[in-house]
Amino acid sequence: MLKKRIIMSIFGLLICAFSVGLFRMAQFGVDPFQALMNGLNKVVPLNFGTTYLIANGILFLFMLIADRHYIGIVTFLNMFFFGYLVDFSHRMLMQIFGEPGIPGRILFLVFGIVVMCFGSAFYYTADLGVSVYDAVSLIIADTWHIWKFKFVRITADLICVACGTVLFMFAGGTWARIGEIAGIGTIITAFFMGPLIDFFRVKITDPMVASGGER
Repeated sequence: MLKKRIIMSIFGLLICAFSVGLFRMAQFGVDPFQALMNGLNKVVPLNFGTTYLIANGILFLFMLIADRHYIGIVTFLNMFFFGYLVDFSHRMLMQIFGEPGIPGRILFLVFGIVVMCFGSAFYYTADLGVSVYDAVSLIIADTWHIWKFKFVRITADLICVACGTVLFMFAGGTWARIGEIAGIGTIITAFFMGPLIDFFRVKITDPMVASGGER
C-alpha cells in the first residue's frame, strides 16, 4: 500500500535525522556525507539545515539532468527537511544532556548506530526514491556504468570525509575536535552497517510491507 510506504518513509527520515543528532553528541565522527556537510557548515554563515538544503539542491540538479528515475518522495523529504531535523534533534539533545563525558559519548555512538540502521531499514524498504547523495553513486555505477557501485560509493565517501576534514581545519577546527567530522563512527557507518540494516529489514520492515499486499 502506497500510504503505508509513505508513512514508513517519513518515519525513517525522522529516525535517521535523530540518529545523526546522536552521532554529533558522540563526537566520534558522523557518516561520510554528514562529515562533508559539517565541514561545509563551518565555513558558510548559515545554519546546518540551510547549508544542507543548498548542497542537496545542487546535487539534485545533477540528478535531474543525469537520471530522473531515482527521484521520489524520499528525495524531496530528505532534501528539504533532513538538515533542519538534524539541527533540531542535536539542539534538543544538547539541552537535555549537555556535553557528555567519554562513557556518555560511547553510549550515544552505540545508540546512534542502532537507531540509524533501524531508520534506514524503513527508508530503504519503502522504496520511494533515494537521497540525492545516494543517487550520485547509483547514477555513476548503474546508469553510466563507469565502475561498480561499491567502489563508487567507497570513493565518494572517502572524498566527502577528506573534504569535510579540510573544510573543518580551514575554519579553525582542531584535531582535538576532529570527532565532529570523522572517527570510529564514520568507519562504522561507511563499512559495517549493512548487516544491521538487513536484520531490521528482514525482521521488521519487509514483513510490514508484505502484510499490506503488493507494493
